[in-house]
Amino acid sequence: MTRARTLTLAALRSGGKPAMATALAEIERKPNAKASLDLLDRAFMAPRAHVLGVTGPPGVGKSTLAGALVGLLRERGEMVGVIAVDPSSRTSGGALLGDRLRLSVEADEGVFVRSMAARDRLGGLADLTVAAATLMRAVYDRVLIETVGVGQSETDIAIAADTILFCVQPGSGDALQFMKAGIVEIPDIVAVTKSDLGQAAAKAAADAALGLDLGLGERGRPAPTVTVSASRRRGLDALLAAVEDHRAWLGEDDRLARRRHEQALRWLKAALRDRFGQDGLARLGQVSLKPDQPPFSHLAELARTLGSDEFAP
Repeated sequence: MTRARTLTLAALRSGGKPAMATALAEIERKPNAKASLDLLDRAFMAPRAHVLGVTGPPGVGKSTLAGALVGLLRERGEMVGVIAVDPSSRTSGGALLGDRLRLSVEADEGVFVRSMAARDRLGGLADLTVAAATLMRAVYDRVLIETVGVGQSETDIAIAADTILFCVQPGSGDALQFMKAGIVEIPDIVAVTKSDLGQAAAKAAADAALGLDLGLGERGRPAPTVTVSASRRRGLDALLAAVEDHRAWLGEDDRLARRRHEQALRWLKAALRDRFGQDGLARLGQVSLKPDQPPFSHLAELARTLGSDEFAP
C-alpha cells in the first residue's frame, strides 16, 4: 500500500498515520492524477469531521492555543487531524514552524499533523490545504487548520473551515486592526489570548466585541468573544463550548451543507482563476456545482474544456 490509487477511505481510516501521510504525499506529488482526484471526490462525499480554522495575526499565540485545543480534544477521545500552514523559506520553499506541534504529539496515534509551506500565498493557506482538509475530514473526528497569520489576508480560511476562530492578543492593537481590516465578517468566534494580562485582556475583548457588532450579519450568527490563556489552561473549556455551540448551529437547517457547497464553489473558481486567469474563467461562463458534487474531478473537466492537457488520463 504505497500508492494513493491503492488507498480506499476504509484503508485510510484503519491505516493510521502512515496511510494518511502516503495519501497526502501522493496528492501533493500528482494533484491532477485520476487516482488523486477520485480519492478526493470520495472523501468529499463522506465527511465525518468538524473543521476548525484558527487564524489571526502573527505572534498572537495561535500555535500554543491550537496545541492546547488538540490536547483537550484528545482528552475527550477524539481523533484529530491538524494542518499547520507555516511561513516558508524563500530559498527552499519549505515550512519553518510546523514541527513544533508535530513533535509534541509524535507518540500519540490519535493525532496526525501535516505542515504545509505557504510559499508566496498571502491568504494564510497553502495551495493544497483544501484538498488535505477534505481528505482528513473523511477520516478524523476533528480537523484543525492553523493559518500563517498575515493580517488583512486571513479571509482565505473561509473556504476551508466550518468554524473560524480568530485570535487577538491584549495590548497589540490587533482588536482595532481587526475592525479596520474588514475581517469582522469572517470569524464565528473570537479568542482573546493571554487573558492573564488582566485589564489589557478585558479591553481587547471589548474592542473585539465592538468590531463584531459593526460586522454582524455576514456569517449569519452573532460571534461570541472568549478570553483564554492557553499556557495556563484558562478559558479552554469555555472556548471549546463556543466551538460546539457553533457546530450545533451549523447542523440545523442544512447550514453546514450549504456552507460547504459555497466553499467548494469558491475553491473551484479560485483554482480555475489561478490556472487560467480571469479570461479563462470568463470563457467558461457561469461556473456552478450541483448540490453534493465534488469540485475536484469537475475542475479537471472544466480544464479540459479550456483545452488544457494538464488533467489528461
